[in-house]
Amino acid sequence: MMGFLRLLLAVLVIGLVFYALLSIYFRSLRREELEKHWDSRHPDHAGDSPERRAFIRRAMEGFSKTLRARLVALVLVLPLAAVAIIVFYVNYH
Repeated sequence: MMGFLRLLLAVLVIGLVFYALLSIYFRSLRREELEKHWDSRHPDHAGDSPERRAFIRRAMEGFSKTLRARLVALVLVLPLAAVAIIVFYVNYH
């Protein structure tokens, strides 16, 4: 039982690392997309400006509710579920 718990802990830690990296990566992609959108719509205010930062901040507020952000959470759930199912199947069948 202790081995199983250590395995789940290791899988959880590795999953958290991948979750953090994927989350940062997808947020940076979205931020870059918003920056390009701002620059194309406001060529006279291209580059870093307070208006651009406010636009990006407002647009990024809803990012955690998107499907892509929610799918990243599966990085945590699927490996833990797979390990638990495999251990249960091997030990009890």
